[in-house]
Amino acid sequence: MEVIEWIEKTWRISETSQLKILYSLITFLILWTLRKLLVKLVNNKIENVREQYHWRNGVNNAYYIFLIIIIGSIWVDKMGSLATFFGLVTAGLAIALQDPIVNVAGWLFILIRKPFEVGDRIQIGDHAGDVIDIRFFQFTLNEINNWVDADQSTGRIIHVPNGQIFKLPQANYNQGFSHIWNEIGILITFESNWQKAKDILSAIVKKHTEHLTKEAQERLIEASKKYMIFYGTLTPIVYTAVKDSGVMLTMRYLVDPRKRRLTEHNIWEEVLERFAESNDIDFAYPTQRIYLNPQEGKPGTKPKNL
Repeated sequence: MEVIEWIEKTWRISETSQLKILYSLITFLILWTLRKLLVKLVNNKIENVREQYHWRNGVNNAYYIFLIIIIGSIWVDKMGSLATFFGLVTAGLAIALQDPIVNVAGWLFILIRKPFEVGDRIQIGDHAGDVIDIRFFQFTLNEINNWVDADQSTGRIIHVPNGQIFKLPQANYNQGFSHIWNEIGILITFESNWQKAKDILSAIVKKHTEHLTKEAQERLIEASKKYMIFYGTLTPIVYTAVKDSGVMLTMRYLVDPRKRRLTEHNIWEEVLERFAESNDIDFAYPTQRIYLNPQEGKPGTKPKNL
């Protein structure tokens, strides 16, 4: 009692406030200890990394929620006052802490609606990457693209406020249909044997990607139950088009988002090897040439006065 009286006289803190501070500290220590024990238990008992993360994140979220509720009830004596207290706090937060509140709302939206989960590859606005963490106020991406090509990691970590999901469109590489379409365009000269080149490219793209078709069909059937996703064909194909500098042959195929660069690398190496063996196929590039119709044109296209 002497200590309480001394604190009250020296620091002008009433006995009631001192007890509330003491109860708040005890509450904090108990909940903090429980959180540490539960996190340790989760780490020891659960081996799956993804499940371990979700449980650990749930324990941390529960810790903060209970801490706020219990300490709030300690400092507010009556239920009526509690309602008034929360009303005032809510009004104040809505004005002074608008962005953090929106971020918490975004966190709840992510947990309930699940536009993405930890492990998904997404793009939000100008940022793309793998989701590696989701917290109250922000989620974290392991960045891809930017100055690195073909969806490869840059090594940077990007923290995105949760509230951005209400402002920016999100693209999910994994949700629903788990594969993406990729295209490789190869330009050959007009003088090349384009039919032969097309046959070579068809064989190469089928060799490297056709094994994905069956898996993709199974995923597509599952995705169509939830989303309106329909494709007429999933098999790799080579399209033909004419460009200024030659004939464009475009390989279109399905690929795992995380293996796009590796697959493209393997396809290109084999294309270079096969075209090097063919004397009637050349790569095209922007060039200038003089076309002499009387000497080079087809008989039916030459001027009649010659």
